[in-house]
Amino acid sequence: MTQDRRKPAPRTGADATDSRDPEIAEAVAGELRLLDPAVRLSRALAAELLDPEFVEVGASGRRWTYEEMLAALPEMAGSAEDGPRYEPAAFTGVLLAPGLVHLTYETVRDGHRARRSSLWRRGPGTADGEGRADGGGRADGGGGGMGGLRMYYHQGTPVPDTP
Repeated sequence: MTQDRRKPAPRTGADATDSRDPEIAEAVAGELRLLDPAVRLSRALAAELLDPEFVEVGASGRRWTYEEMLAALPEMAGSAEDGPRYEPAAFTGVLLAPGLVHLTYETVRDGHRARRSSLWRRGPGTADGEGRADGGGRADGGGGGMGGLRMYYHQGTPVPDTP
């Protein structure tokens, strides 16, 4: 009997890392770290979580690369320690293949809602550089002590206000 690896992560921010699938939980933990102003302000911490081949399609339609995102992230919304923060909720994760997780969730920041989607992968973009699906190669397991999953793709779509 094969195990169904398509398991949703818990649906609220605080408990989102308690997923039954460790790879989904790892990706959710990475998302939550990327929403933390301390990580957003630190190029080194953010670089541990973004895949070197990272691409984002922003709400404006702009395409961001790894280097562009690392340079801009400290100035982006949600980065100020004393400013409005992203409030994530409704996480759902699917393990598409070993080392490849698709997450969807919603955020609210300063009254503005967005639906978000990201792909987290282990492989050529991980800290071990070997493309190993098990994250092996580094004693700590890879990027940022998180087992090596890194965000490969992200898209955020604003949710319009309903009348």
